[in-house]
Amino acid sequence: MTIYKAPVEDVTFLLNDVFQIDKYNNLPGFSDATADVRAAIFDEAAKLAEQVLHPLNHSGDLEGCTRHDDGRVTTPKGFKEAFKQFADGGWIGLAAPQEYGGQGLPASLSETVSEFMSSANMAFGMYGGLTQGAMAALLVHGTPEQKNTFVPNMVTGKWTGTMNLTEPQCGTDLGLMRTKAVKQADGTYKITGTKIFISGGEQDLTENIVHLVLARIEGAPAGIKGVSLFVVPKMKLNADGSLSGEPNGVSCGSIEHKMGIHGNSTC
Repeated sequence: MTIYKAPVEDVTFLLNDVFQIDKYNNLPGFSDATADVRAAIFDEAAKLAEQVLHPLNHSGDLEGCTRHDDGRVTTPKGFKEAFKQFADGGWIGLAAPQEYGGQGLPASLSETVSEFMSSANMAFGMYGGLTQGAMAALLVHGTPEQKNTFVPNMVTGKWTGTMNLTEPQCGTDLGLMRTKAVKQADGTYKITGTKIFISGGEQDLTENIVHLVLARIEGAPAGIKGVSLFVVPKMKLNADGSLSGEPNGVSCGSIEHKMGIHGNSTC
């Protein structure tokens, strides 16, 4: 078996001696990221990456994800337990705002931890990485209701997130996208289309998946200016934000087999 050793000493040297991170204590979150806190975070992240995630890298790639006839996807052996440990440790919300349950620490610490996780097991790291990306988009562009409904559940790892951009006929050329959104009487949108290469698009790690889907509203201008971004949860929600138990109209048609990351369900 290969061995992964997280570069804790190198990272600590860069932050302390090269970037002199302590001089940014006047910025939000930095004053809480003292040298002792940074050391504890990196040491614990290294243990998780080295002892839990890396041992699953080879076995997870050999086993891969399995799509079942009903569209469900199961991840490789050990991934579900590792993800629970990852989520329970608060790693997803390391730099997320405290008002949504995150720790509010600098993104530089979160990115360092993500580098550890992805280096140890890229396929596993993508589940949390896509979730952090979806959270970032919601925090900047989401409505207050969307932020309060989705972000806390993603911070805790109860729900994961994805980005749905690419389509079979046009790759990532947004101007040629065919996915269509039609406004409904209740203010929601009915979306129809096919997306490909959706990392973590279906899995058995969490109770819900928050898909961010690029689509064109009916009657919108042609080209990229007519494209909008929609929040499409895998499971429908009640008015209070709890799960309704009713699946949304989202299904995984197949799994791509990407070299080195078979443990991530690319749908």
